[in-house]
Amino acid sequence: MTWVFVALLAILSFLAIVFLFKAPKGGREAVAAALMLGAAGYAAQGRPGEAGAPKEATDAQNPEAGQFFVEARARLRDQGIPTSNHWVIISDGLARNGHYADAAQLLRGAIEDDPKDSEAWLALGNVLVAHSEGVLTPPALYAYRRAVKADPKAPGPPYFLGLAMAQSGQLTQARALWADLLKTAPKNADWRVSVAQQLQRLDVFIASQSPSAVQAEEQTRQAPDAKGQDAQAQEPQAQESGPEPMKERTPPSRNPQPMPPRR
Repeated sequence: MTWVFVALLAILSFLAIVFLFKAPKGGREAVAAALMLGAAGYAAQGRPGEAGAPKEATDAQNPEAGQFFVEARARLRDQGIPTSNHWVIISDGLARNGHYADAAQLLRGAIEDDPKDSEAWLALGNVLVAHSEGVLTPPALYAYRRAVKADPKAPGPPYFLGLAMAQSGQLTQARALWADLLKTAPKNADWRVSVAQQLQRLDVFIASQSPSAVQAEEQTRQAPDAKGQDAQAQEPQAQESGPEPMKERTPPSRNPQPMPPRR
């Protein structure tokens, strides 16, 4: 029964191409050959009797972060002009629905087309942060830095980089980025008041932290690698006493907090 529909469809297609689309006489043989080739391919590979095997749709992540990033990036854009990059527009739609991995794949295509597209680099950094649930990963940090390099005067890259640093516990570095952004921001910028209010809230939060926590963050950022020094100092002792049993490592939290200072 299936072959009857296949043959009928081939005949109707041939008649439509010849009479409706006015195919030239010299090309009718090619059209017929193409239709016959398609029917032969179906005969060789078609299995209409087999059961289907649909795949389950992958669950999207929380779309609230994507919606925030897209809307905030639009408010910070220079002069409010929307982007003309179709890859960024499509990826914004995916990010609004929580499909951050798919959005990142599209943005990689936009960057390959134009490696100097600051908007694409910024959008990529945002979807990577949203995909990692607010954690500033090395790929996201690289994307933000490339966005700054592509357009040093754009307010979006330092703002979102500071936001990601604040969420990851790097409070003083986030404050420095936002403070520098306000210093260079135009006085008539629509987003200036919002960033200033966020900076004030960040200052209040930093002031509420214990002095040891703030000092630990400064030491983590400025001091040399203390672990390497400790390892060198303890190496002779380890050789004398023999190897110690391995201890089970606990996985890091998604929002790491500053470590307390060593004494």
